[in-house]
Amino acid sequence: MSTAATATTSALTNLILKSTNRQSLIKSLICPTIHWTPLLVNTILKHLWNHGPKALQFFDILLQNHPTYVHSASSFDHAIDVAARLRDYATVFTLLHRMRSLRLHPTPKTFAIIAERYVAAGKPDKALKIFLSMHQHGCFQDLRSFNTILDVLCKAKRVEKAWNFFKILRGRFQADVVSYNTIANGWCLIKRTNKALDTLKEMVEKGLSPNLTSYNIMLKGYFRAGQIEEGWKFFLEMKKRRCEIDVVTYTTVVHGLGVVGEVKRARKVFDEMVDKGVLPSVATYNALIQVLCKKDSVENAVSVFEEMLRKGYVPNSITFNVVIRGLCHKEQMEKAMEYMDMMRDNDCGPNVQTYNIVIRYFCDAGEIEKGLELLEKMSSENCLPNLDTYNILISSMFVRKKSDDMVVAGKLLIEMVDRGFMPRRLTFNRILDGLLLTG
Repeated sequence: MSTAATATTSALTNLILKSTNRQSLIKSLICPTIHWTPLLVNTILKHLWNHGPKALQFFDILLQNHPTYVHSASSFDHAIDVAARLRDYATVFTLLHRMRSLRLHPTPKTFAIIAERYVAAGKPDKALKIFLSMHQHGCFQDLRSFNTILDVLCKAKRVEKAWNFFKILRGRFQADVVSYNTIANGWCLIKRTNKALDTLKEMVEKGLSPNLTSYNIMLKGYFRAGQIEEGWKFFLEMKKRRCEIDVVTYTTVVHGLGVVGEVKRARKVFDEMVDKGVLPSVATYNALIQVLCKKDSVENAVSVFEEMLRKGYVPNSITFNVVIRGLCHKEQMEKAMEYMDMMRDNDCGPNVQTYNIVIRYFCDAGEIEKGLELLEKMSSENCLPNLDTYNILISSMFVRKKSDDMVVAGKLLIEMVDRGFMPRRLTFNRILDGLLLTG
């Protein structure tokens, strides 16, 4: 996105956030000088992600009032995702019906979004129901959408439910390698590697050949479950069988060895990868840097970060966040702030996760005012706080127990509710008690 387009997006986002009058906002957004495009709308919706009510208000204003602009299917998907996250299911289905009336038929992605939100809300049966009712909305289920619903359930660790659903419908959809890999990955996510292995064995019995993804899933599963030697033996067996080992395989082993403190071994595997002509990815560097931050020294992690830059790699927000967390853990807050500036220079943040890392460390050190300053900074950079941001700040105020803090905590509570976040009951009651005690 060009500098001019970025400036336009920021200006419009600020306009929406600061508006208190719907009619005046309608007048501003329907202005003929604004050239609305799906890209512009989607970018603004992403900026407003952590202020769900404002995102939906913006979407609805264009939907109901613009004389010529019609939302794209991708914009509807964004709006449906926001509404589902807010658990506003009436709006979700209103938007679904509106899509059809505009001949923008919902896609399998639309239903995957709704299913994922139902699962996140603890309603996996509703997720399965929405999958089974797709055809009623003009979108027919196929193998790909079947694999997607399995993936949604497995990533939410609802693996038993996914497995039972898989057994019932695998014949109808002619389950493929992707289907079996998805279930195997689900078992690995809940550290049941024996079940994952059984799933892959069953796949072979059905006449399907495991692929490199199948092997990488098992490899990662062993390391995730803390079965380090099993993982290492599996890696050696892959090499012995001349499997086409890729960057994902090596990254898995580097991270798996590193997190248990086997830093030298992890570095040796990293070097072996380079010697074998397998180029490390940004994800590989991220894994090595994370390992060094946690189990070695942040200085060595920074050296690898600098090596990465020298070799022409472009670090992403995950790279920066890993280094920043490492620096914060060593109480090198000024250095961490320098890396935040570097993120701005590299056009990759800071994002809400970056701010949450630094705010948490300031609050843990009792420097809540610096945390609140960063909260203000977030607003100026169109980086809206999320539920974690509010919880970190509010919790730290209860630790310090100053009377003024209770007032600020109360204001933050009102702000988070206004933005569509539901506080935990304990948080709400503690703030209320604190305000009553301080008058």
